[in-house]
Amino acid sequence: MLRQAIVTVSLAGLAATASGEIVSATPDHYTLRHEATSPIAPDKLWERLLMPDSWWHPDHTYSGNAHHLWLNPQAGGVWLESWEGNSVEHGRVLAVMDGRMLRLDAPFGPLQGMGVQVIWTITLEPLEDGAGTRVVFDEVANGSLASGLDQLAPAVDGVKREAIERLTDPSVKN
Repeated sequence: MLRQAIVTVSLAGLAATASGEIVSATPDHYTLRHEATSPIAPDKLWERLLMPDSWWHPDHTYSGNAHHLWLNPQAGGVWLESWEGNSVEHGRVLAVMDGRMLRLDAPFGPLQGMGVQVIWTITLEPLEDGAGTRVVFDEVANGSLASGLDQLAPAVDGVKREAIERLTDPSVKN
């Protein structure tokens, strides 16, 4: 375990815990894992996941505005940012298991221009007590030895940690 962080946030009077770690990192590979719980019901959290414009941080867009993001949730669909004649395909949907799992080939940001393959799997499952949802982000990136993915992993880890916190926090609205 290279790095692990645990964050507790108050969500409308309910406590949610998010944790994340860089599982492994080498110049040509990294693996990240983030987990969080949310008081949001699984069906509502799934709907929220499919609307990245409602929870993705605008600082991690090309346009500076998360309202330009949308996701077509079917195999071959895209996570797209489109504004004023510009567009960026952030990811391509590889698999959807309705209400449970979304998998994308998603080399966000500078990874896209490096020819790196990034598989991001997002899973949702109801909490045993029925009081919300457990969310897991698993991300695996592979590139060339020159990619320096071990140096980029901490920055990507920070973006994904912020993303899972925003997704699972019902008070976050763009």
